Amino acid sequence: MMKKFKYIVLILSMLALLSPATYVHAVSIKIATISPEGTFWMKQMRAGAKEIKQKTQGRVKFKFYPGGVMGNDENVLRKIRVGQLQGGAITIGNLSKSVPETTIYGLPFLFSDLDEASEVRKQSDPMLMSLIEEKGFVSLGIAQGGFTYLMSKNQIKGFDDLRDQKSWVPEKSDIGLAVYEYIGVAPISLPLSDVLTGLQTGMINNIITSPIGALALQWYTHVDYVVDLPLNYLTAMMVIDKKVFDKLGEEDQAVLRDVMGRVYREIDRQNLTDNIEARKALIKQGVKFTVLTPEEKQEWIKAGDHVIDEMVKKYNYDKDFYETVMSKRAKAPK
Repeated sequence: MMKKFKYIVLILSMLALLSPATYVHAVSIKIATISPEGTFWMKQMRAGAKEIKQKTQGRVKFKFYPGGVMGNDENVLRKIRVGQLQGGAITIGNLSKSVPETTIYGLPFLFSDLDEASEVRKQSDPMLMSLIEEKGFVSLGIAQGGFTYLMSKNQIKGFDDLRDQKSWVPEKSDIGLAVYEYIGVAPISLPLSDVLTGLQTGMINNIITSPIGALALQWYTHVDYVVDLPLNYLTAMMVIDKKVFDKLGEEDQAVLRDVMGRVYREIDRQNLTDNIEARKALIKQGVKFTVLTPEEKQEWIKAGDHVIDEMVKKYNYDKDFYETVMSKRAKAPK
């Protein structure tokens, strides 16, 4: 009888080793984002979550908190650290405290166009994701949000025009603050959730955002002009607390990486088209794009060069990653 009992225990132990995923407890991953419900981003992430639930047989489930209900990206990261959330779909640069290299893609005038940015990222994205994982987050995918532009109630061409306006800067945006400091502007810092109210009340009258963002967040309803000069490149990613991710079985980890990686590649591709369409939509709504002279452009680019130098000094970027971005950028096909 004892031999039979030992034999059964041995068989069960072998089965547990052969099928680890079967015995992993179900995990609910709470993800917060400022992306509004109904956007392409949210639809794709929800579709990915549904596929993950099916492929893991219900062991991994996602619960989303869209539209900034959990606060801005900084609040989301804080809630991840205390365990209230397990992850977030956030703007990459908001990880700068832990991973300074996340600010590099957003440096002013780093890329000349979206094709160049996509070419550079083929090699640099995996490097950045590895750096992020070393700091306690697992990145499941990176997607672009396009270029940002200066959008305003009053027409702006040069720095003299801007100094007379009420400029918004995102909370704790090192790059944005450095740009305005160079220009000689004291910007007004507001969380994203307060920007629309700020525009409505006249607290601010110009913003820097992408055409997609201006439409999705309804900010375009309070601007009449856009300076037709791409300022910096926006990227976002889904991150999960590595401690939570490491508790998943290897099979389930692979499913998450595969499915959400594919979701973010699709978002990335779609945004190439959406940026073009968003620009057309702004024009259709009566927003006017101001074309700068070569001299006016150079004034802005000079400010960008200054800010890049300042950020390099401040953050002491990982040499391999920074040099990869810069070298690939120079060689990217035009």
